[in-house]
Amino acid sequence: MAAPRAMEPSPPRIPTLKEIAREAGVSTSAVSFALNNRPGVSDATRRRVIEVAERLGRGTGPGGRSPAAERSRAIGMVLARPAGSLGVEAFFLQVVSGIQAGLAPHGHALVFQMVDDIEAECDLYRRWWAEGRVDGVIVVDPRVSDPRPDVLSVLGLPAVVVGAMDTPGAARPGSARSGPMPVLGSGRRARLSNLWADDAGAIDLVIHHLYELGHRRIAHMAGPPGLAHTARRIAALRSTARRLGLDHTVSVTTDFTDRQGAKAARRLLSGAMQPTALICHNEVMAVAAAGVATERGLRIPQDVSVVSLEDSAICRTFHPRITSLSREPGAFGHRAATEVLSLLAGSEPRFLQDPLPRLEPRESTAPPPAESRRPPAVPPPRARP
Repeated sequence: MAAPRAMEPSPPRIPTLKEIAREAGVSTSAVSFALNNRPGVSDATRRRVIEVAERLGRGTGPGGRSPAAERSRAIGMVLARPAGSLGVEAFFLQVVSGIQAGLAPHGHALVFQMVDDIEAECDLYRRWWAEGRVDGVIVVDPRVSDPRPDVLSVLGLPAVVVGAMDTPGAARPGSARSGPMPVLGSGRRARLSNLWADDAGAIDLVIHHLYELGHRRIAHMAGPPGLAHTARRIAALRSTARRLGLDHTVSVTTDFTDRQGAKAARRLLSGAMQPTALICHNEVMAVAAAGVATERGLRIPQDVSVVSLEDSAICRTFHPRITSLSREPGAFGHRAATEVLSLLAGSEPRFLQDPLPRLEPRESTAPPPAESRRPPAVPPPRARP
């Protein structure tokens, strides 16, 4: 009878950050900072954490994280928006779908969470990283004076920012289509790539389309204040209007919802200088604006033209069909997923510019009423991204 085979010893269990934190009497964030050799903890705390980690059998190599076998195989994504805004934006949902499609074949899951504000989002990044919940993150809705890139840089958390950032040295319309990331305010070169779209070039397409139809009073129903792309679109509208000699252009900020879209449209269409064209942040706001125009006895497009800066099935099936900027949000999300996986594989962070969207003229735009027109001046050459 064959001798029984000796059981192979189980590999030693690696202690978690929580266990090290409890033993050392500090927070899990302090453990993460100490093991990553990041600022934010005193030298005494760092020594105590390393001593406890080594005693419990956890390595203290680069990152202080688990070995490769302990990777979470998860990519995090946080949305600091009102919960009610999520279901109304087809563009954002398609971006998320594209991200998931890009991650799934490589065995990574998308971890999604909504929070109240940017401060809560930064706190969540710190907790995720300290607890080893995610290997990297995809960041959306870049802000003016955004604190998140520096937070991610300090953590050393690989990240892809979706949307152009306002950081020193960041790419701008007219610059190279790709390039290395700049050093951020922390003085560290972040493990952070930026997938950005040319908001100024997109606005330029729309304004020239309306200008060539004869519109001289144009209103812009923009997104929430504080978002970097809202600020860029408003600035681009003003710049293009100035070049074309348009004296009656205005932007109003809203949230992403139909309720705020309708409120903004009522305000604009009841003013003394009623616009002949409305540019709307998304298709939901465009439909809301069209509804308000109809309530006021205005015909689309005979009395007022409507344009959406995002396209969807709503724009293609609404009557009249809505002129829109057409892009591929699923492909945009897929590129973001591919880039964060590339960072995890050791690639250098970089800027990546998304292709400029196409303008799809439809039945919602036409020349304005004759009494509102001025003889068009010869416009200067269109700005090219």
